[in-house]
Amino acid sequence: MLKRERTNHRRYRAWDETRADVFDYIERFHNPRMRRRVVKQDQRFLAVFKPSVETG
Repeated sequence: MLKRERTNHRRYRAWDETRADVFDYIERFHNPRMRRRVVKQDQRFLAVFKPSVETG
């Protein structure tokens, strides 16, 4: 995804510029998506293993 969405279509002048752009992509785009995915998985897991009122 990183190559397709960000780096394939850009020309970087220096290695530092490349590193900064990749870091920006990861911090602003990728990490929030992963956090939302983990939260959804946790919610599903808790719904399945939540003790019922009958069994306590």
